Amino acid sequence: MSLSSQAWQTLTRGVVEILSEEELKAKLARGKPLNIKLGVDPTAPDIHLGFTVVMRKLRQFQDLGHRVILIIGDYTATVGDPSGRNKTRPILSHAEVLQNAETYKQQFFKIVDPAKTTMVHNGDWFSKMTFTEVTRLLAQITVAQMLEREDFKNRYESGQPISLHEFLYPLMQGYDSVVIEADVELGGTDQKFNVLRGRELQRAMGKEPQVGLFLPILLGTDGREKMSKSLGNTIGISEPPQSVYHKLYSLPDPLVESYFQLLTDVPLDEVRGKLADVASGKLNPNALKDELARNIVTQYHGAEAAEKAAQEEKSIHAGESLPTDMPTLSVEAGEHWVPALLTQAELVKSNGEGRRLIENGGVSFDGEKISDSKAKVIVSGDHVLRAGKRGFAKIQTAKP
Repeated sequence: MSLSSQAWQTLTRGVVEILSEEELKAKLARGKPLNIKLGVDPTAPDIHLGFTVVMRKLRQFQDLGHRVILIIGDYTATVGDPSGRNKTRPILSHAEVLQNAETYKQQFFKIVDPAKTTMVHNGDWFSKMTFTEVTRLLAQITVAQMLEREDFKNRYESGQPISLHEFLYPLMQGYDSVVIEADVELGGTDQKFNVLRGRELQRAMGKEPQVGLFLPILLGTDGREKMSKSLGNTIGISEPPQSVYHKLYSLPDPLVESYFQLLTDVPLDEVRGKLADVASGKLNPNALKDELARNIVTQYHGAEAAEKAAQEEKSIHAGESLPTDMPTLSVEAGEHWVPALLTQAELVKSNGEGRRLIENGGVSFDGEKISDSKAKVIVSGDHVLRAGKRGFAKIQTAKP
């Protein structure tokens, strides 16, 4: 299983760091299928594009003949990964984790080939460990080493509590690698500490250490923070096609290159050439966003759905139709101050922002422009509130 330069470029596309590159090349040069590990804690049932960065890399390894071992962390999820957290994660029940896992697996196999994937639960071994075995595992790392982690260190220095069970997580993730004899473990850059624990435990137990392959954290639609459901900046792969298209078409310009790099197979030279054309004014930036949105919607919903979503987006911007994914706000029948409705419908962040939007001519109610920031409208039945070009909400009378 020799590795061509093109295959190496594919495997390393978008990769931030490999520990170590020499070890990975040596493993690949043996010509035998490698065990490529990904551990997931299904703490939420839905997969967004941030998760797919690693999944796409798994598929690339599979296409080159390697085995993916997906570890469903039914035990690690009940502990909660503290990576990047400034407080203890809430503990989920085992039943909650398993329920989330079923939905997670359905979406996972939209990307990763199920025929080339082995799926295991780490509860298969952790549930059988004796207290003596747990104690021996804990002996493999010191408190000082744990406090080298930036998130633990910051919490300790700021007086934020750290529960002892959180120290278990990196060791549990590392022990997973021992059990399945992982050759390569994939993860985001926030997983480096945990992946290194796997290398250490494998060495300590007489096994060849795994290679850590780290991918960047995908920024969310706000362009500032990691894509996260808790921040409301996600694009879910099971969302309606038009919703996915719209969010991608509305991305901040600086995110376009990284989204092409991490979420598509479009050659980077081609992308950068088009970005240069955008910078020089030869290409409308929306044309490149349209290409990105169509590409990603096609991956998860098909080309026909992507074309339909693109046409619907154009129609909405032209004021010819309404989006199918409008949020609904139920209020009592009667008069309502428009800025308050805008805020309640989450079309603006504050009443003040709502007033300014009205004064700038960007608000309408049932198609009629609202020009007075003190205006009130009568809610009786179903109505459409619009803010800007693409902010819509259905306002309806609450049922008694």
